[in-house]
Amino acid sequence: MKPLILVNFKTYPEATGKKAVELARKIAAVNSRKYHVAIAPPLLELEHVCKAVKILVFAQHVDSSGSGAHTGEITAKDVKKLGAGGTLLNHSERKLSFLILKNTIKEGQRNKLVIVACAGTLAEVQKIAALHPEYIAYEPPELIGGKVSVTAEPEILLKAVRLVKTISPTTKMLCGAGIHSREDLLTALQLGMKGVLLSHAVVKAHNPKRFLEKMMR
Repeated sequence: MKPLILVNFKTYPEATGKKAVELARKIAAVNSRKYHVAIAPPLLELEHVCKAVKILVFAQHVDSSGSGAHTGEITAKDVKKLGAGGTLLNHSERKLSFLILKNTIKEGQRNKLVIVACAGTLAEVQKIAALHPEYIAYEPPELIGGKVSVTAEPEILLKAVRLVKTISPTTKMLCGAGIHSREDLLTALQLGMKGVLLSHAVVKAHNPKRFLEKMMR
């Protein structure tokens, strides 16, 4: 399976409103035989982005509830209907309790969404692995949005890979936080990661398409 490059738009001004669709199209235009490229646009733009591109689109979050009396909830069933193929869960900016995360993963998988569950520590990686998501993304919160890459901690990434292989062999590891270059990406893959999470490095790039092409060449 090709490594996954997942670009989280967050709610940066460069990726909201009509700009979300524009950015999605630029990223979708990146051709690569080596990698799968996916995006996570703002939830309010999810339907528009899903209609505009053919690459895999993730919701930035869903809730554990199904249809019914759940005011303000975002259901896995609904984001699936809008065209999303997966969802991010438990990002450091949208943390969930373990019980809620467990139920949300089940609900997402029941609706055939690919789950990327984020973890900020090795202890969290170990707990989440027992829930068997499709991916676990290791992202130390202190490095998110910074200049120091998570790949500067190779021993921790290696431990995370070993933990997940032992507990949930079918779960694949991603890493994120501070990934800025092709060298960061290649180092992550050499350490056993099956891809990376990117955000501001792409979203705020002068030319996001060219940035990704250089990274994935």
